[in-house]
Amino acid sequence: MPNLPDVVLWSIPAFVLLTVVEMVSYRFHPDDDAEGYEAKDAATSVGMGLGSLVFDLLWKIPILAVYTALYELTPLRVPVLWWTIPLMLLGQDFFYYWSHRGHHVIRILWACHVVHHSSRKFNLTTALRQPWTSLTVWPFYVPLIVAGVHPAALAFCSSANLVYQFWIHTERIDKMPRWFEFVFNTPSHHRVHHASQGGYLDRNFGGILIVWDRLFGSFVAETERPRYGLTKNIDTYNLLKVATHEYVSIAKDLRAARSWRERAGRVFRGPGWGPGPAAAPAAAPAPSPAGTTTALGEAAPIPEAAPIPGTTPIPMAAPVAETAPVAETAPAGKSTSA
Repeated sequence: MPNLPDVVLWSIPAFVLLTVVEMVSYRFHPDDDAEGYEAKDAATSVGMGLGSLVFDLLWKIPILAVYTALYELTPLRVPVLWWTIPLMLLGQDFFYYWSHRGHHVIRILWACHVVHHSSRKFNLTTALRQPWTSLTVWPFYVPLIVAGVHPAALAFCSSANLVYQFWIHTERIDKMPRWFEFVFNTPSHHRVHHASQGGYLDRNFGGILIVWDRLFGSFVAETERPRYGLTKNIDTYNLLKVATHEYVSIAKDLRAARSWRERAGRVFRGPGWGPGPAAAPAAAPAPSPAGTTTALGEAAPIPEAAPIPGTTPIPMAAPVAETAPVAETAPAGKSTSA
């Protein structure tokens, strides 16, 4: 088993120091356009982060069991060397992109990730607002385990990715150098990701690298000031409600669903999905063409044939009132077909 450091644990002092520096910067250099800090919001973010540490320990037990079993079954091995660690980081960041994207476009996965987007502020404490139900993440990294990456090496890479993303949750940094903005995820790119207005929704999923978004068509540059939060904000600082509100909404939608198709859509389609409107009433049938049967089963009248050129048309005789029809003979001008 590779002996790799706990990156998150070693980074906690830096998290605290940078957060304090950011708070002080708003005190002495306020920005009227920035969201800044609000005490209850910041406390909620920190509380969600501390709670996630506890729940992640619980989820790691079954996840580690699955990863270990898969690692023992695969014949492949990736050694932990100075030159393989960057390659493993690259692979983890690639699968992080797809995990992150999946947690935005599949509602049952979004129920986990929505926690991180539930703040209407955007500061370094927002990075700490982590979900308590991260059990939905592990399947996205199975290909790395099957390829021979040790579970401990994967945990190290995931921690490094998480630590990198801490500093990009800020409005105090405008833009990085152009080459850096092109390759890496930055505060500007991540502000777009946390915005709730239409053109910014479901964009910029990258963790360390933003090149995945450029490659797969999900990149949007920051052009207007973002509005943070959800399209429907939850207006609560209750930690349990923050952690579970979307699961509660899914349960309500499932109870109200009228078909199994709708139930499946409420769980596995996008967060904003809903059944289409009820079908409009059928339009009145068009007039039946000549010789066809009408909706009531009566034969439609056949138009009179045009006269043959050079001949005199024979006028149709008027029907005799109250007389019985001649046996086995059809009245003139009617079809003899049934």
